[in-house]
Amino acid sequence: MKESKLLLIPGPSPVVDRVLEALAQPTVSHISPEMEKELSGALENLKKIVFTSSGQPFIIAGAGTLAMEIALLNITAESDRVLVVSQGYFGNRMAEICEAFEIKHGVLQSQWGKVVTPDELKAELKKHKYEVIVCTHVDTATGACAPVREYAEVIHQQAPEALFVVDGVCATGGIEERLDDWGIDVILTAAQKCFGAPPGLAIDIFSKRAMEKRKKLARVKAYYADILRWLPVMENPNRYFSTPSVNEIRAFYEATRLVLEEGLEKRFERHERFASAIRSGLRSLGFSTYTDETCLAATLSVIRYPEGLDDQTFRKKLSDNGVVVAGGLGPTTGQVFRFGHMGNLTREQIIFAFDAIEKTLISLGYEFSLGDGVETVRSLLIR
Repeated sequence: MKESKLLLIPGPSPVVDRVLEALAQPTVSHISPEMEKELSGALENLKKIVFTSSGQPFIIAGAGTLAMEIALLNITAESDRVLVVSQGYFGNRMAEICEAFEIKHGVLQSQWGKVVTPDELKAELKKHKYEVIVCTHVDTATGACAPVREYAEVIHQQAPEALFVVDGVCATGGIEERLDDWGIDVILTAAQKCFGAPPGLAIDIFSKRAMEKRKKLARVKAYYADILRWLPVMENPNRYFSTPSVNEIRAFYEATRLVLEEGLEKRFERHERFASAIRSGLRSLGFSTYTDETCLAATLSVIRYPEGLDDQTFRKKLSDNGVVVAGGLGPTTGQVFRFGHMGNLTREQIIFAFDAIEKTLISLGYEFSLGDGVETVRSLLIR
């Protein structure tokens, strides 16, 4: 068996033994007592994680992209117009989904590495009418974290009838999202990032208002992604529509238990603290952040190389030393690497990663002060 490597990409994030043990349990019937308990438990835990008392969660086999489709298709009428507030690659994907299903839409695009400001959103809503507004909380290509709460305030002032959708794939469970208090109508996410579960689940939480709109729509451009087909199963896991991913759901239930055991406020603070320490450590080695300082995400960092380091060579050598990071996407390809620091990452794993980074830099003949990165993160993480 090959030695495992530390996965520090923007998802999947490392999966801890407790979750792996849950995944490895025997496959049970999708209408068994075990499945009823664990699917129901995961749904209830999701409501706690996004701070909702009346929201309706859905856990469906698929990836985050399916969660995006589910969110859009179930609340958009034929005559509706969608505003995509895009911070980069995955905001643009939401626009591509609109195009695929012939949904009328507009795009409010930020410069890569920055975010659309609340004032820019306000100006757009004054100019045009939209029935649905969607934004990416953290764009995993740019590392930019959108001011979701401020967006919600603008929408409630300028377009109170519009439904607000938040793509939380790289945020939910690691960065605060309050569905009820902030007036979000749909939060969509996936299992493999801040939750620290294996990939394979598309997750959506619909507000009461969003559910009411779906029920008013005569039809949607979906079959498998139609939440009304899944609603009886979410209300009673003994019912059947399509076979769920039994083992992935069991693992995800355990992952949500870990989130709540840590405590949401402590978990959000840990993500912020780890992000700050990692960026400080990388700066001490001569790297810099690609993302604007005003919108850095707590869940990943997009890092520029110092002069003289080649992207593919660096990432290959780092992988040989036991740590996997991701390359850039779109216009950042070859210029940056993406360092994921979300989920159940530990202090010890971060220190191991920096030791591997320093070994990699030595092997590439890069000049730096040996130990600077390791000692910087070590000192910041013990506070």
